[in-house]
Amino acid sequence: MATITINKEETQSGTLAKDDSLNPRKAEDRTVNPFHYIFMWIGDGVNMGNMTLGASLIVAGVATLNIMQTFAAAIIAIGLISMIFALNDRLGYRTGIPYVVQLKLSFGEKGTIISSLLRGVPAIIWYGIQSWIGGTALNEIMKVVTGGAFDSIAICFVILQLVQIGLSLYGFESIKWVETLASVVIMVALVYIFIILLKDYRGVIAQNWVHAKGSWGLPFFGIIMVFLGNYAAIFLSAADYSRELKPGISDSKRGFLYFCPIIVAYGFVLTIGAMLASATGITNPAMAFPVVVNNSFITVFVSAFIVLGAIATNMVANIVSPTYVIQLFTKMSYKPAVTITGLLGIVSFPWLLVQESSAKGLDMFVLIYSAFLGPIVAILLVEYYIIRKQKVDVEELYKKDGQFSGYNLAAIIAMLIGAGGAFLFVHLAWLVGFIAAGISYFLLMKFAFKDSKFKKGTIFE
Repeated sequence: MATITINKEETQSGTLAKDDSLNPRKAEDRTVNPFHYIFMWIGDGVNMGNMTLGASLIVAGVATLNIMQTFAAAIIAIGLISMIFALNDRLGYRTGIPYVVQLKLSFGEKGTIISSLLRGVPAIIWYGIQSWIGGTALNEIMKVVTGGAFDSIAICFVILQLVQIGLSLYGFESIKWVETLASVVIMVALVYIFIILLKDYRGVIAQNWVHAKGSWGLPFFGIIMVFLGNYAAIFLSAADYSRELKPGISDSKRGFLYFCPIIVAYGFVLTIGAMLASATGITNPAMAFPVVVNNSFITVFVSAFIVLGAIATNMVANIVSPTYVIQLFTKMSYKPAVTITGLLGIVSFPWLLVQESSAKGLDMFVLIYSAFLGPIVAILLVEYYIIRKQKVDVEELYKKDGQFSGYNLAAIIAMLIGAGGAFLFVHLAWLVGFIAAGISYFLLMKFAFKDSKFKKGTIFE
């Protein structure tokens, strides 16, 4: 890995936080090994939000996709997720820069304000959703422990959020250990739930999901887009994770580090979500588990792992990136920024998105914000691989009045074109937006804005 030198005095007068957390991560400062990386993505995948997406396949007791269609959609989506992850993580892995700095390459320093918010805001909302589901499970524990004397999801939600803020103050060092523990324990618990569902609810699951007619048409492709959209924000900011990974791992091996844990965790959790909804008719997993497991001790056991799963997912997917965005805008250090991220998660009204009547609304929420994220991913990939041929002047990215100051109209217009296309074909939003924005960005960079400073160092210079 090439050594990158940054002028610290100039850096601090630019867009970076004073604690250097947004500066390129040096090789000797990277502490996450492949083992921890795999379990980090397993921990992220085994979350109740993904289970809720699986449950959303069941509408009024009947599946929109049967089991074969669900598995086919999941495999296609996970294959695409892993490929895009491995492509978009390369710049962060090679140079150590975070996502908010990578954005400057295409959008410019001012243009990054819009594009980074499109990553940060959904992450904070998902932070709240995961915490609310975890708070629901924590409340189930408290009801059992107190014999029904305590019953307040809101209080449990706030307590859980405060615990997560405390854990997140320690950065990636705490993340890797929380994820390793959580992923192993949660997978064991989910295997147990899977066995119970097969044993006690096989008939109703077979009727409502396995043998349902389903569809190989638009609903099938729409679910692929939902599955993709659910990961859109994470692989968009792939640099935030790969910059923490120890050096010396090839591109193909990093692709393996994404595909295997995601297909195991994501696929398994989606399956259990669909099975739970088929068996109980309830789309909130935290409420469905006590129905399936009618035993106080086991309810506490399972609920504890739902809480742990919410924490594990938030630590990976929903805390780091919005914290970096807050640092970018405010110039504050990591710990105050990560605290603000947690407080924003509290006021994101997650209880409105996890109601029984809101499962389809959650799908629509994913489709809407991914309509913007797909185009941004396409722009970053076209920029790095096609327009710049993987050659980036990292030091220039950190200069306040350098080449990447201001905003790049080509990227902003391409993003809007991609998002517009996505909204026209909402059930195929991610794919349409991705393709439209990628093509638009290449053409705009080639034929428009001929005196743009953003063409310096590109094939169009």
